[in-house]
Amino acid sequence: MTITQTVEIPASRRITIEIPPEIPAGKVTLVLKPATENKETAYTALSKERAVSMCADVIDKYRPALEELAK
Repeated sequence: MTITQTVEIPASRRITIEIPPEIPAGKVTLVLKPATENKETAYTALSKERAVSMCADVIDKYRPALEELAK
């Protein structure tokens, strides 16, 4: 599940984010990046299982190159 919210960062660098009830309680990964002019900032919530799955997908995709580098 992904939620996207663009917020203004105040000089104090403190913000409060309301989390929708659809997001289950537990650990999440928040990704913060500066908004570009024609692009919204995306905040992504990942479960641990989804993050591990994404890493496994990347490793599988680049396995031949990684094995070559390991030689």
